[in-house]
Amino acid sequence: MNGMTDMSVIDAPAAGASTTPAAASETPLLELRGVSKRFVKSLDAAARIANLFGAHAKEEVVHAVDHVDLAIRAGEVVGLVGESGCGKSTLGRMAVGLHTLTEGTRLWKGVDLEQLPAEKKREKQLAIQMIFQDPYASLNPRLRVLDIVGEAPVVHGIVPASGQKAYVEEMLTRVGMDPTVLRRFPHQFSGGQRARIGIARALAVRPEFLVCDESVAALDVSIQAQVLNLFMRLREELNLTYLFISHDLGVVKHISDRVVIMYLGRVVESAPTEQVFAAPNHPYTQALLAEAPKLEVGKKTYVAIQGEIPSPLHPPSGCHFHPRCPYAMPRCREEAPALKEIAPLRMSACHLNDQR
Repeated sequence: MNGMTDMSVIDAPAAGASTTPAAASETPLLELRGVSKRFVKSLDAAARIANLFGAHAKEEVVHAVDHVDLAIRAGEVVGLVGESGCGKSTLGRMAVGLHTLTEGTRLWKGVDLEQLPAEKKREKQLAIQMIFQDPYASLNPRLRVLDIVGEAPVVHGIVPASGQKAYVEEMLTRVGMDPTVLRRFPHQFSGGQRARIGIARALAVRPEFLVCDESVAALDVSIQAQVLNLFMRLREELNLTYLFISHDLGVVKHISDRVVIMYLGRVVESAPTEQVFAAPNHPYTQALLAEAPKLEVGKKTYVAIQGEIPSPLHPPSGCHFHPRCPYAMPRCREEAPALKEIAPLRMSACHLNDQR
Protein backbone atom coordinates (compact mmCIF):
# COMPACT_ATOMS: atom_id res chain seq x y z
CA MET A 1 0.00 0.00 0.00
CA ASN A 2 1.20 3.48 -0.78
CA GLY A 3 1.38 5.99 2.03
CA MET A 4 -1.35 8.43 2.80
CA THR A 5 -1.05 11.33 0.38
CA ASP A 6 -1.06 14.86 1.71
CA MET A 7 -4.08 16.41 0.02
CA SER A 8 -4.08 19.69 1.92
CA VAL A 9 -4.54 21.67 -1.29
CA ILE A 10 -7.81 19.92 -2.07
CA ASP A 11 -11.07 21.71 -1.43
CA ALA A 12 -13.18 20.81 1.61
CA PRO A 13 -13.54 17.02 2.01
CA ALA A 14 -16.50 15.37 0.40
CA ALA A 15 -16.93 12.78 3.13
CA GLY A 16 -20.45 12.93 4.45
CA ALA A 17 -21.39 15.70 2.06
CA SER A 18 -24.13 13.82 0.28
CA THR A 19 -25.36 11.30 2.80
CA THR A 20 -28.84 12.85 2.69
CA PRO A 21 -29.58 12.12 -0.98
CA ALA A 22 -28.09 8.66 -0.64
CA ALA A 23 -30.22 7.86 2.39
CA ALA A 24 -33.33 9.31 0.78
CA SER A 25 -33.15 6.84 -2.12
CA GLU A 26 -34.56 3.45 -1.14
CA THR A 27 -33.49 1.59 -4.29
CA PRO A 28 -29.74 1.56 -4.94
CA LEU A 29 -28.63 3.14 -8.18
CA LEU A 30 -26.31 0.20 -8.80
CA GLU A 31 -26.38 -3.07 -6.90
CA LEU A 32 -24.20 -6.17 -7.17
CA ARG A 33 -25.66 -9.25 -5.50
CA GLY A 34 -23.46 -12.23 -4.78
CA VAL A 35 -21.21 -11.52 -7.75
CA SER A 36 -18.18 -13.68 -8.48
CA LYS A 37 -15.59 -13.62 -11.23
CA ARG A 38 -13.33 -16.52 -12.07
CA PHE A 39 -10.80 -16.48 -14.87
CA VAL A 40 -10.11 -19.96 -16.24
CA LYS A 41 -6.99 -20.93 -18.17
CA SER A 42 -7.98 -24.05 -20.08
CA LEU A 43 -5.57 -26.86 -20.83
CA ASP A 44 -3.76 -26.56 -24.13
CA ALA A 45 -3.38 -29.45 -26.56
CA ALA A 46 -0.03 -30.51 -25.09
CA ALA A 47 -1.44 -30.71 -21.57
CA ARG A 48 -4.45 -32.73 -22.73
CA ILE A 49 -2.19 -35.19 -24.54
CA ALA A 50 0.06 -35.42 -21.47
CA ASN A 51 -2.98 -36.28 -19.36
CA LEU A 52 -3.64 -39.26 -21.65
CA PHE A 53 -0.26 -40.63 -20.59
CA GLY A 54 -0.84 -40.22 -16.87
CA ALA A 55 -0.08 -36.55 -16.24
CA HIS A 56 -2.38 -34.68 -13.88
CA ALA A 57 -2.49 -31.22 -15.40
CA LYS A 58 -5.53 -29.20 -14.37
CA GLU A 59 -7.15 -25.99 -15.49
CA GLU A 60 -5.95 -22.92 -13.61
CA VAL A 61 -8.77 -20.92 -12.03
CA VAL A 62 -8.20 -17.42 -10.65
CA HIS A 63 -10.79 -16.51 -8.03
CA ALA A 64 -10.70 -12.75 -8.66
CA VAL A 65 -13.99 -11.83 -6.96
CA ASP A 66 -15.78 -14.12 -4.52
CA HIS A 67 -19.49 -13.62 -3.76
CA VAL A 68 -19.48 -9.86 -3.23
CA ASP A 69 -22.54 -7.78 -2.33
CA LEU A 70 -22.31 -4.05 -3.02
CA ALA A 71 -25.09 -1.45 -3.17
CA ILE A 72 -24.41 2.17 -4.12
CA ARG A 73 -27.12 4.77 -3.81
CA ALA A 74 -27.62 7.86 -5.92
CA GLY A 75 -25.32 10.71 -4.93
CA GLU A 76 -22.84 8.54 -3.01
CA VAL A 77 -19.10 8.44 -3.48
CA VAL A 78 -17.96 4.97 -2.42
CA GLY A 79 -14.23 4.40 -2.03
CA LEU A 80 -13.07 0.85 -2.81
CA VAL A 81 -9.74 0.05 -1.14
CA GLY A 82 -7.38 -2.90 -0.96
CA GLU A 83 -3.92 -4.18 -1.80
CA SER A 84 -2.90 -4.85 -5.38
CA GLY A 85 -4.43 -8.13 -6.52
CA CYS A 86 -7.41 -8.00 -4.16
CA GLY A 87 -9.94 -7.82 -7.02
CA LYS A 88 -11.06 -4.21 -6.74
CA SER A 89 -10.40 -3.35 -10.41
CA THR A 90 -12.12 -6.54 -11.51
CA LEU A 91 -15.13 -5.63 -9.37
CA GLY A 92 -15.18 -2.16 -10.94
CA ARG A 93 -15.16 -3.65 -14.42
CA MET A 94 -17.98 -5.98 -13.44
CA ALA A 95 -19.96 -3.02 -12.16
CA VAL A 96 -19.59 -1.19 -15.47
CA GLY A 97 -20.25 -4.31 -17.55
CA LEU A 98 -16.78 -4.79 -19.06
CA HIS A 99 -16.46 -8.20 -17.36
CA THR A 100 -19.26 -10.73 -17.46
CA LEU A 101 -20.37 -12.21 -14.15
CA THR A 102 -19.42 -15.80 -13.37
CA GLU A 103 -22.12 -15.74 -10.70
CA GLY A 104 -24.51 -13.20 -9.24
CA THR A 105 -26.70 -10.35 -10.42
CA ARG A 106 -26.08 -6.76 -11.52
CA LEU A 107 -29.02 -4.41 -11.03
CA TRP A 108 -29.47 -0.84 -12.25
CA LYS A 109 -32.22 1.00 -10.34
CA GLY A 110 -33.59 -2.36 -9.27
CA VAL A 111 -33.63 -3.88 -12.79
CA ASP A 112 -31.51 -6.92 -13.64
CA LEU A 113 -29.46 -5.73 -16.61
CA GLU A 114 -28.70 -9.23 -17.85
CA GLN A 115 -32.40 -9.98 -18.27
CA LEU A 116 -33.06 -7.01 -20.55
CA PRO A 117 -33.21 -7.18 -24.36
CA ALA A 118 -29.96 -6.09 -26.00
CA GLU A 119 -31.25 -2.66 -27.09
CA LYS A 120 -32.70 -1.82 -23.68
CA LYS A 121 -29.51 -2.98 -21.98
CA ARG A 122 -27.40 -0.71 -24.21
CA GLU A 123 -29.56 2.28 -23.32
CA LYS A 124 -29.19 1.71 -19.60
CA GLN A 125 -25.51 0.78 -19.93
CA LEU A 126 -24.73 4.30 -21.20
CA ALA A 127 -25.56 5.63 -17.74
CA ILE A 128 -22.62 3.64 -16.26
CA GLN A 129 -19.18 4.72 -17.49
CA MET A 130 -15.58 4.05 -16.50
CA ILE A 131 -12.53 6.28 -16.19
CA PHE A 132 -9.40 4.16 -16.51
CA GLN A 133 -6.20 4.12 -14.52
CA ASP A 134 -3.54 4.94 -17.11
CA PRO A 135 -4.13 8.21 -19.00
CA TYR A 136 -1.31 7.24 -21.38
CA ALA A 137 -2.84 3.90 -22.41
CA SER A 138 -6.58 4.56 -22.25
CA LEU A 139 -6.74 7.02 -25.18
CA ASN A 140 -6.46 5.83 -28.78
CA PRO A 141 -3.21 7.38 -30.08
CA ARG A 142 -4.56 7.45 -33.65
CA LEU A 143 -7.62 9.55 -32.88
CA ARG A 144 -7.90 13.27 -32.33
CA VAL A 145 -9.61 14.62 -29.24
CA LEU A 146 -12.65 15.51 -31.36
CA ASP A 147 -13.23 11.82 -32.12
CA ILE A 148 -12.11 10.47 -28.73
CA VAL A 149 -14.72 12.56 -26.93
CA GLY A 150 -17.29 13.06 -29.68
CA GLU A 151 -17.63 9.70 -31.39
CA ALA A 152 -19.86 7.94 -28.82
CA PRO A 153 -22.39 10.79 -28.41
CA VAL A 154 -22.93 10.83 -32.19
CA VAL A 155 -23.18 7.03 -32.49
CA HIS A 156 -25.75 6.86 -29.68
CA GLY A 157 -27.79 9.76 -31.00
CA ILE A 158 -27.08 12.11 -28.11
CA VAL A 159 -26.00 14.85 -30.52
CA PRO A 160 -26.22 15.05 -34.34
CA ALA A 161 -23.03 14.80 -36.37
CA SER A 162 -23.38 18.48 -37.27
CA GLY A 163 -23.25 19.40 -33.57
CA GLN A 164 -20.30 17.20 -32.64
CA LYS A 165 -17.65 19.95 -32.64
CA ALA A 166 -19.66 22.32 -30.44
CA TYR A 167 -20.55 19.49 -28.07
CA VAL A 168 -16.92 18.38 -27.68
CA GLU A 169 -15.89 21.97 -27.01
CA GLU A 170 -18.53 22.12 -24.27
CA MET A 171 -17.25 18.89 -22.70
CA LEU A 172 -13.65 20.08 -22.78
CA THR A 173 -14.59 23.37 -21.16
CA ARG A 174 -16.47 21.51 -18.43
CA VAL A 175 -13.35 19.57 -17.46
CA GLY A 176 -11.10 22.64 -17.53
CA MET A 177 -9.51 22.13 -20.96
CA ASP A 178 -9.00 24.71 -23.71
CA PRO A 179 -11.64 23.82 -26.36
CA THR A 180 -9.25 24.76 -29.17
CA VAL A 181 -7.23 21.54 -28.62
CA LEU A 182 -9.82 19.23 -30.18
CA ARG A 183 -7.69 18.68 -33.31
CA ARG A 184 -4.70 17.40 -31.34
CA PHE A 185 -3.62 13.81 -30.69
CA PRO A 186 -3.13 12.27 -27.20
CA HIS A 187 0.69 12.34 -27.40
CA GLN A 188 0.55 16.14 -27.47
CA PHE A 189 -0.81 16.34 -23.91
CA SER A 190 0.55 15.91 -20.39
CA GLY A 191 -0.71 13.18 -18.06
CA GLY A 192 -3.05 15.56 -16.23
CA GLN A 193 -4.51 16.80 -19.51
CA ARG A 194 -5.03 13.26 -20.73
CA ALA A 195 -6.82 12.43 -17.48
CA ARG A 196 -9.20 15.34 -18.13
CA ILE A 197 -9.79 14.13 -21.69
CA GLY A 198 -10.65 10.70 -20.29
CA ILE A 199 -13.14 12.31 -17.94
CA ALA A 200 -14.64 14.35 -20.79
CA ARG A 201 -15.04 11.15 -22.84
CA ALA A 202 -16.95 9.49 -20.01
CA LEU A 203 -19.15 12.55 -19.44
CA ALA A 204 -19.96 12.89 -23.13
CA VAL A 205 -22.64 10.17 -23.00
CA ARG A 206 -24.31 11.86 -19.99
CA PRO A 207 -23.79 9.13 -17.37
CA GLU A 208 -25.24 9.00 -13.89
CA PHE A 209 -22.63 6.64 -12.45
CA LEU A 210 -18.85 6.70 -12.88
CA VAL A 211 -16.41 3.95 -11.96
CA CYS A 212 -13.03 5.62 -11.41
CA ASP A 213 -10.30 2.97 -11.44
CA GLU A 214 -7.16 4.46 -9.86
CA SER A 215 -7.91 7.54 -11.96
CA VAL A 216 -5.29 9.74 -10.29
CA ALA A 217 -2.68 7.12 -9.36
CA ALA A 218 -0.39 7.88 -12.32
CA LEU A 219 -0.37 11.65 -11.72
CA ASP A 220 1.89 13.90 -9.68
CA VAL A 221 0.46 14.85 -6.27
CA SER A 222 -0.29 18.45 -7.28
CA ILE A 223 -2.08 17.27 -10.43
CA GLN A 224 -3.93 14.66 -8.37
CA ALA A 225 -5.35 17.43 -6.22
CA GLN A 226 -6.57 19.34 -9.28
CA VAL A 227 -8.26 16.27 -10.78
CA LEU A 228 -9.86 15.33 -7.45
CA ASN A 229 -11.23 18.86 -7.15
CA LEU A 230 -12.64 18.41 -10.66
CA PHE A 231 -14.34 15.14 -9.64
CA MET A 232 -15.95 16.84 -6.63
CA ARG A 233 -17.11 19.82 -8.70
CA LEU A 234 -18.62 17.57 -11.39
CA ARG A 235 -20.37 15.57 -8.70
CA GLU A 236 -22.19 18.68 -7.52
CA GLU A 237 -22.89 20.10 -10.99
CA LEU A 238 -24.10 16.88 -12.63
CA ASN A 239 -25.41 14.94 -9.61
CA LEU A 240 -23.00 12.09 -10.27
CA THR A 241 -22.44 8.92 -8.27
CA TYR A 242 -18.93 7.45 -8.02
CA LEU A 243 -17.31 4.12 -7.27
CA PHE A 244 -13.80 5.42 -6.61
CA ILE A 245 -11.18 2.65 -6.68
CA SER A 246 -7.86 3.54 -5.09
CA HIS A 247 -4.97 2.14 -3.08
CA ASP A 248 -4.23 5.61 -1.65
CA LEU A 249 -5.95 6.01 1.70
CA GLY A 250 -5.44 9.79 1.66
CA VAL A 251 -7.35 10.15 -1.60
CA VAL A 252 -10.17 7.91 -0.38
CA LYS A 253 -10.47 9.80 2.90
CA HIS A 254 -10.94 13.12 1.14
CA ILE A 255 -13.35 12.15 -1.62
CA SER A 256 -15.49 9.30 -0.26
CA ASP A 257 -18.69 9.21 1.77
CA ARG A 258 -18.33 5.50 2.44
CA VAL A 259 -15.37 3.13 2.29
CA VAL A 260 -15.47 -0.52 1.23
CA ILE A 261 -12.40 -2.64 2.06
CA MET A 262 -11.58 -5.68 -0.11
CA TYR A 263 -9.18 -8.52 0.58
CA LEU A 264 -8.49 -11.34 -1.87
CA GLY A 265 -11.79 -11.05 -3.70
CA ARG A 266 -14.05 -10.48 -0.69
CA VAL A 267 -15.45 -7.40 1.04
CA VAL A 268 -14.26 -7.45 4.66
CA GLU A 269 -15.58 -4.10 5.89
CA SER A 270 -17.89 -1.29 4.81
CA ALA A 271 -18.68 1.87 6.76
CA PRO A 272 -18.93 5.67 6.51
CA THR A 273 -15.50 7.16 5.86
CA GLU A 274 -15.13 8.94 9.19
CA GLN A 275 -15.94 5.75 11.12
CA VAL A 276 -13.47 3.63 9.16
CA PHE A 277 -10.59 6.03 9.78
CA ALA A 278 -11.53 6.72 13.40
CA ALA A 279 -12.22 3.13 14.52
CA PRO A 280 -11.54 0.39 11.96
CA ASN A 281 -13.16 -2.91 12.88
CA HIS A 282 -11.67 -5.66 10.73
CA PRO A 283 -8.04 -6.65 11.50
CA TYR A 284 -7.11 -6.09 7.86
CA THR A 285 -8.51 -2.56 7.89
CA GLN A 286 -6.68 -1.91 11.16
CA ALA A 287 -3.43 -3.09 9.59
CA LEU A 288 -3.88 -0.91 6.49
CA LEU A 289 -4.43 2.22 8.56
CA ALA A 290 -1.65 1.38 11.02
CA GLU A 291 0.97 1.15 8.29
CA ALA A 292 -0.08 4.33 6.47
CA PRO A 293 2.33 7.22 7.16
CA LYS A 294 0.78 10.21 8.92
CA LEU A 295 1.89 13.82 9.22
CA GLU A 296 2.49 13.73 12.97
CA VAL A 297 5.29 15.04 15.15
CA GLY A 298 7.37 12.38 16.85
CA LYS A 299 8.74 8.98 16.03
CA LYS A 300 6.55 6.11 14.93
CA THR A 301 7.37 2.51 14.15
CA TYR A 302 5.70 1.25 11.00
CA VAL A 303 4.83 -2.43 11.04
CA ALA A 304 3.93 -3.96 7.69
CA ILE A 305 1.16 -6.53 7.42
CA GLN A 306 2.70 -9.95 8.00
CA GLY A 307 3.27 -12.18 5.00
CA GLU A 308 2.21 -11.75 1.40
CA ILE A 309 -1.28 -11.70 -0.03
CA PRO A 310 -2.06 -15.32 -1.01
CA SER A 311 -2.49 -16.32 -4.63
CA PRO A 312 -6.05 -16.10 -5.98
CA LEU A 313 -5.26 -19.39 -7.74
CA HIS A 314 -5.31 -21.12 -4.35
CA PRO A 315 -7.06 -18.87 -1.80
CA PRO A 316 -6.92 -19.98 1.84
CA SER A 317 -9.86 -21.82 3.37
CA GLY A 318 -12.19 -20.08 5.80
CA CYS A 319 -11.36 -16.41 6.27
CA HIS A 320 -8.94 -15.44 3.49
CA PHE A 321 -7.05 -13.16 5.87
CA HIS A 322 -6.39 -15.76 8.56
CA PRO A 323 -2.78 -16.63 7.47
CA ARG A 324 -1.79 -12.99 8.11
CA CYS A 325 -4.13 -12.13 10.98
CA PRO A 326 -2.66 -11.75 14.51
CA TYR A 327 -6.03 -12.71 16.02
CA ALA A 328 -6.67 -15.85 13.95
CA MET A 329 -8.27 -18.80 15.75
CA PRO A 330 -9.23 -22.32 14.57
CA ARG A 331 -12.67 -21.17 13.47
CA CYS A 332 -11.09 -18.66 11.07
CA ARG A 333 -9.32 -21.46 9.21
CA GLU A 334 -12.48 -23.48 8.74
CA GLU A 335 -15.39 -21.03 8.35
CA ALA A 336 -15.63 -17.96 6.14
CA PRO A 337 -17.13 -15.10 8.19
CA ALA A 338 -20.28 -13.52 6.81
CA LEU A 339 -20.37 -9.81 6.08
CA LYS A 340 -22.95 -8.58 8.57
CA GLU A 341 -24.09 -5.40 10.28
CA ILE A 342 -22.20 -4.67 13.50
CA ALA A 343 -23.57 -1.14 14.00
CA PRO A 344 -25.84 1.23 12.05
CA LEU A 345 -24.36 1.66 8.52
CA ARG A 346 -21.37 -0.56 9.44
CA MET A 347 -20.66 -4.00 8.01
CA SER A 348 -17.77 -6.30 8.84
CA ALA A 349 -16.77 -9.89 8.13
CA CYS A 350 -14.88 -11.09 11.19
CA HIS A 351 -15.54 -13.84 13.72
CA LEU A 352 -14.17 -11.60 16.49
CA ASN A 353 -17.42 -9.62 16.33
CA ASP A 354 -19.31 -12.67 17.60
CA GLN A 355 -17.30 -12.50 20.84
CA ARG A 356 -18.01 -8.84 21.58
